Parts: sequence; structure tokens; C-alpha cells
Amino acid sequence: MVEFDRWSDIHQDLFNEITKRFYSYDNYIQLRLVCKQWNLKLPKIPDGNKVPWLVLSTGSAAKESLEEEVRASEDEGILDARSLEEKGIYHLMLPDMQDNIMCGSYHGWLIIVMVYEGTVRILNPFTKVHLDLPSVSTLPNVININGDECTLGYKGLIITEKTIFVHQEQIWKAIINSAPTNDSDSDFTAVIIYGLLLELAFYMPKDKRWIRFPTRDLVDVHDVIFFEEKIFAVNCHGQLYEFDTRTKSGPVGGKHEATPPPSNVGMLNCYYYLIGGDNGSLLMLVKGARYRYYMKNQKRFCECETVKFDIYELRKNEKTWSRIQSLGNYILVIGLNSSVKILPNNFLNCKGNQIYFTYDMHDMREVCFEIENITPRSQIGVFDLEDGSFQTFLTDVDFFGRPIWILPEYRFLSS
Repeated sequence: MVEFDRWSDIHQDLFNEITKRFYSYDNYIQLRLVCKQWNLKLPKIPDGNKVPWLVLSTGSAAKESLEEEVRASEDEGILDARSLEEKGIYHLMLPDMQDNIMCGSYHGWLIIVMVYEGTVRILNPFTKVHLDLPSVSTLPNVININGDECTLGYKGLIITEKTIFVHQEQIWKAIINSAPTNDSDSDFTAVIIYGLLLELAFYMPKDKRWIRFPTRDLVDVHDVIFFEEKIFAVNCHGQLYEFDTRTKSGPVGGKHEATPPPSNVGMLNCYYYLIGGDNGSLLMLVKGARYRYYMKNQKRFCECETVKFDIYELRKNEKTWSRIQSLGNYILVIGLNSSVKILPNNFLNCKGNQIYFTYDMHDMREVCFEIENITPRSQIGVFDLEDGSFQTFLTDVDFFGRPIWILPEYRFLSS
């Protein structure tokens, strides 16, 4: 009994040092459950392991191949990312995600479409707290849902699709301007990229439905962010749009005066990302990618292979994008998450001047809509700007959904 008391009174600084060496959240939970005192001393979310986690949606077959690649514990069946420590990538496995669609993340929260209900949900995967946004049925292009069928409108065309398909494919990316502070907090604004035309819609506190952005020519949106009380979006041509969020009726604005940056990707496919920078500046990241088709186990696959990145900066109050060659000590984390620029001081085995990326919605969209009977494959990796090298990971794993970065709370330049 005396020995137990001594363990329960372990000093907080020692606790902090222990948790910095935990890479598996499941193991961290086990530590909190040792005794009541430890449960009180340790927060629900470890604050010593400030790293980008990769959330994966897999089925049983994919989970087996994933566990084999990262050498998960055979005894416990828990995915342990310590074998990927040297690569700087950490994994969080969530159960029952195969049938739902992850479409965004911000400050440790996931944004998920619950496919069977059509609910758009904000979920904290660590605490399991969740809040609901307006459903897919309230999108501006949804005319009517009648049981298993849904009627959609696209620029005068009326299209009927299966309701389940609409729930799966309508929302491509979602962002929020601030993380909920408690179980019932809905005092935030959300923006989504939705529909076949990749348009923008927004939600404001207490709204019951998604509202279309006022700029009708804004289609084929590649990325959208909140930055300095504004919303910035970029389309397929690299054209920037800017909207003020301080109006009660919703975002107001339109096309930015800055002309798109030059395209240096040649014959490659271009994908654009926006990231908040220092002193009010914006970064535009241009990804050059090409499609690679192959057969495996009598199935046709297509992988959107990332080949290069170019980075441009638009300084505050300027109208011209300038190309930059280095991020210095910073890293960029892009994908379906709210794209961010962060310092990797607290990362283990992670250096600056790198880009962490996953495949994005455009890879999935173009393959799904243009080619039949083919399975899109994910690409997850790190690009080093210093030497131009790529590292890709989990290349043999077939994901049922979209891998997504989730970043626990730390200082974001784009928030």
C-alpha cells in the first residue's frame, strides 16, 4: 500500500517526460487508468506529443496490411507508430470509420459526414465530444430528397442520384474558424467545398442550412482557409478570392486583385493550397502531380503521384505573388485538413523546410468522375525543399476513405 501511494504521488514533471515518449494514444489512455491520481494529473489529450497525426479510414483487410507495415503489437492488436518514428509520422486509429467520410480537421477536431444519416459532424477523436452542423440535405444544390433518391441542380440541369451517393460525394472539404470550447459550443463559422462544380457554402452560428457564397463565378475551388478574420479561396487557375467575415449576413467579397502566380509544372496536373503566413502574408502552394495507372490482384488502380511543389508568397497589401525557395525552420501540412504553417520545435525527428502532404479531394474527384471501374489510391508523404527529395509511406495499404492530418492544439499561423 505504501509503494502504491509513492507511485500515485509521482511528480508532474516526471509525468510530462514520460508522456513525451508515448506514440500510441491507446497506451497513453492505459497510463491514465492506472489509478485515480494519475487520471487526474494527466490531461485527456497528451500535451507533450505535439505532432501531426494521420487519421486513416480502413477496413479489416487494409488494417491487417497497415499493421504489418508498421509492425503493430501482435498481442494487443493496437497500431503502434513507434516503428515510424524515424519518418516523423504518427497514427491514430478510429473504429467504425469505414462507412463515414472525413472531410476536414482543425485544432484536433475532425469534420465527418455520417453517410447513412447525411449528418455533418465535428468530432474530437480523443474525447469523443461531437457537435452537428447542418446536414447534406440543406446544401444549396439539393432540391429534394425522397427516400433513397435525391434531386440536385447544376446550372439549370436537374440530376437524380442515390441519396447515399449524395451523402458520400457532395462535401469535398470542410473548415471551421475556431475549435469548439465545450460540449455545446457552436459559436463558430464553417465553410465547405461542395458539389460537382466545387462551389463554396458557409454556416454561421444558429443557421439551419448551408448558404451559397455570393460570388457566382467562384467554381472549381481547390482550397479555402480562414485567415485574419477573412476567408480566402483559390480556384483551379490559381485565382485568389477574398471575403470579409465580420458582417452579420455572411461573407462579403470576391475576386482578389492579385493575378495568379506563373505555372511552372509543365504538363503536370496543378493543385493549389492556401496557407496563412507571417505578418498578414499569404502562401500559395502549387502541387504538380501526374496519374499513374496499374493493375493489382485483377483490379485497376490509379495513383495521383506528387512530383513537385512550388511556393509563392503574397505580402499584405501587395498584388503580385513572389516565389520563395525555402520555408526556413517551418513546415507546411496540407491535405483535407486546414492547411497550416507551423514550427516543428516539439516534433520528434522532424526538421523544418518540409511539406507534409496527403492526396486530396481533387485526386479522388477526377478519377471517380472521369474513369469507370478504377480504384483511386492515396499518396502520403513528406517533401524536403532543401534537396527536392520525396518520402512516401504506407504505399501498399488500400484505404476505404481519405487519409487526413489532425494536429493537436498548438500555435497555428493560419488561425
